[in-house]
Amino acid sequence: MSVFIGGAWLYANGSLHIGHLSSLLTGDVLARYFRLKGEDVLYVSGSDCNGTPIAIKAKQEGVSPKEIADKYHNEFKDCFEKLGFTFDCYTRTDHSLHHQVVQEVFLELLKKDKLYTKVESQCFCKTCNQFLADRYVEGICPNCGAEARGDQCDYCSKLLNPIELIQKRCRTCGDSPIVESTEHFYMKLRALQEELECFVSRAKKEGLWRDNAIQLSERYLREGLVDRAVSRDLSNGVRVPVKGFENKTIYVWIEAVIGYYSASKQWAKEHQADEVLFWNKETISYYVHGKDNIPFHSIIWPAILKSIDKQPLPTHIVSNEFLTIEQKKLSTSRNWAIWVPDILKTYQPDSIRYFLIANAPESRDADFSWREFIYSHNSELLGAYGNLVNRTLKFVEKYYGGTTPKGKVDTKLRKRVCAAYDEIGALIEDTKFKLAIEALFSIVRDSNKYFDEKKPWNQIKEDEIGCANTIATCVYTIANLAQLLNPFLPFSSQRLQRMLRISEMKWMEASYNPVSLSKVELLFEKIDLDRIDEEIEILRRGTDIE
Repeated sequence: MSVFIGGAWLYANGSLHIGHLSSLLTGDVLARYFRLKGEDVLYVSGSDCNGTPIAIKAKQEGVSPKEIADKYHNEFKDCFEKLGFTFDCYTRTDHSLHHQVVQEVFLELLKKDKLYTKVESQCFCKTCNQFLADRYVEGICPNCGAEARGDQCDYCSKLLNPIELIQKRCRTCGDSPIVESTEHFYMKLRALQEELECFVSRAKKEGLWRDNAIQLSERYLREGLVDRAVSRDLSNGVRVPVKGFENKTIYVWIEAVIGYYSASKQWAKEHQADEVLFWNKETISYYVHGKDNIPFHSIIWPAILKSIDKQPLPTHIVSNEFLTIEQKKLSTSRNWAIWVPDILKTYQPDSIRYFLIANAPESRDADFSWREFIYSHNSELLGAYGNLVNRTLKFVEKYYGGTTPKGKVDTKLRKRVCAAYDEIGALIEDTKFKLAIEALFSIVRDSNKYFDEKKPWNQIKEDEIGCANTIATCVYTIANLAQLLNPFLPFSSQRLQRMLRISEMKWMEASYNPVSLSKVELLFEKIDLDRIDEEIEILRRGTDIE
């Protein structure tokens, strides 16, 4: 089986924050899990280096768009590596191959009569002397009355045309733009209405998408699809490969999603492989992103794939709800955010991964609380999992000279561990990550209870065979937890792999055999509770939120 996993492309115009991680982290869980199963996996993403957000940031800082893109792309890569993300290809949209592939797809859409040109009205700023990209226009959403950008209202999720905004203003200078005519290419989305209705209906019936993806997609379809412009009057982006339109660029909403395909081609080129392995009807695909990206993955990308006869259409859409911070909406503009480069300086990557998975906004908004984060680390990672490992392996060092004893694994616990591979695997494949990690920590807690009930510190004096069985059972459970938790907590799993001298991690039962332990070390260290108030104060000092 081949599995394609696409993580949403982040605009390279600012640092990563935990809201991004909350949406993207499960892509790595999926990739690690399927690799442990021995499946062919291609896990791709990249930095979105084209379009308006980068141009705005560059203008604000008085540098070129490339300087901004380089800065944040390199930061993204560094953060993802430190967090253990295992991308097969993490690239960028200003890569020459991406430009080439996007232009090829554009020409194929044109050849298949999926595009047409028309003169349209577009906002023009006299002060800046330029047509404004949709995100350069801000105002009031005509649908719900909230503040909105020209392309989409984040409050009600409605896709917008900037000329529809009330009280329009130029994001750069603040002046009111006028409306002028310009010619652009449009994609015939309206003609795909019936096909996309069938596609979404089938996804709903099969239960492979998150509920928010189904609900939002159905809403768009009920309202009726409209043809959308696929070119823009911008200098930063992929050029339209058609005579007379060379000064225009391909609109980012179509260009960015094609990045999944171009990244697979880049991977294939760099590894002398064939991307067709991951672009056929037998492939299972997962698209991992936040709620605000749903229509681009459930409507736009399927429309492009259908139009160029490319398989597979998105099998699973893994779309999280929003993450708040200390019960307040995350706001990068007001600096009410927890930045990934900062949190990585102080806390273990597995601690970050655990909390964001165990408390993810899978079906409703969730909150990041410093108190819950630190208590979660101390009670679950250190107090439960770390305690089970440390007390067991230190016992082996003290009473068995560092070599695990010959013993019989408890039948009941072994049966439960064996069943966990199928149970947890099914939950991961069904994108129910919170339930999966919850079930695994239930095994951790029950294993600690088993250790306490058996009292090996007494058994070693009174019942040596029983003690050997107890320790053998606990070591067996730990070795299997290292594999079962590997997709979620890779760093602690790797340390356990070294301590227990596990030669290869697999998604199958690790049998028990006596082994001489490598150096036993703590998986986790306690976080001082004083950090809670310190972190909250740091957060408040950096913002103007009262």
